[in-house]
Amino acid sequence: MNKHSNLSPSGSHKWYNCTPSAALELQFENKLTQAAEEGTAAHAYCEHKLKKLLHQRSKRPVSAYDCDEMQEHTDAYVDYVYEQLEIVKQNCKDPIVLIEQHVDFSEYVPGGFGTADCVIVSNNMLHIIDFKYGIGVLVDAYDNPQMKCYALGALAIFDCLYDIEEISMTIFQPRRENVCTWTTTVQELKSWAENELKPRAEKASKGEGEFHPGEWCTFCRAAVKCRARAEEKLRLAQEEFKLPPLLSDEEIEDVLSVIPDLTKWANDIMAYATESAILHGKKWNGFKVVEGRSVRKYKDEEAVAQAAKASGYKDIYRHSLITLTEMQRLMGKSKFEKVLGDLIYKPPGKLTLVPETDKREAVNTEEAKNEFNMED
Repeated sequence: MNKHSNLSPSGSHKWYNCTPSAALELQFENKLTQAAEEGTAAHAYCEHKLKKLLHQRSKRPVSAYDCDEMQEHTDAYVDYVYEQLEIVKQNCKDPIVLIEQHVDFSEYVPGGFGTADCVIVSNNMLHIIDFKYGIGVLVDAYDNPQMKCYALGALAIFDCLYDIEEISMTIFQPRRENVCTWTTTVQELKSWAENELKPRAEKASKGEGEFHPGEWCTFCRAAVKCRARAEEKLRLAQEEFKLPPLLSDEEIEDVLSVIPDLTKWANDIMAYATESAILHGKKWNGFKVVEGRSVRKYKDEEAVAQAAKASGYKDIYRHSLITLTEMQRLMGKSKFEKVLGDLIYKPPGKLTLVPETDKREAVNTEEAKNEFNMED
């Protein structure tokens, strides 16, 4: 069995909306990005902490990406799962909790399988919880094909054992302060799978169908060279970008809505061209490879310290407190709150303009402007 399904749940947003993309992606190397490595590390901590919570054996993972932020967000995920489990226990004495559960939905998708982060099974309810560590794209649980594929796979295991009527699907995306849940019935899910998912998956497995550029292009390996996407972005650029003084407010709003995707596409093209030039010697007419600005670094910090001290310089070290998470581990959660609770605060984040679909609450810009003026 292949380690990864070509028509995987995580890639379903792509091949469900643009069916030929699955075959097109096979022509490109599946490179592991830093963001993906961070996500893998965070998922490993989630799995470990959930297993410890459920009194299962688990060895704490070690990762170069371990940091205060990652520990805080994975703790929050485990807390959320625990809260959901306590809610379920009010109506079901012995619910089943499965962590990193292999699910198979090949009844509807050729070779379709995946791994669900957390599945809670009770008398008449199935709850799928998916942890997203990414910060770039806000993920919505509503009608999410990835979550529905996980649900179909979980149903294949438990539908014959439990009288499941409803399925809840939750996206837990802490770095975007996004926790959203969508609930549907088993009947509606199976109807979608038979009438919508299955026909599209069959086309995707054969590389058939129409190319359909959209937000799902973000994670497509073929996106950087996809002609359909390029034609769409160039058309948008020609239509939308005029001289700013000639734009009405409505036209500016139209431009704002397409800037993120246009920028992402342009950055992808630049990254591809740069990598081809540096790693593969590709020559692009009108461009050259140069050395960028760099900063000075110590060759050997210990040797630097000894040389500085030998010359009479003593004040060469900077001291700082350990991180919040390390402090909390040191003291324990209750002691930490008692001793340092009043000395901890969370400053407001930097103001930014985002689409209305963003889940975060809108800021009163008049108050924010007054606060800025006072600080200034």
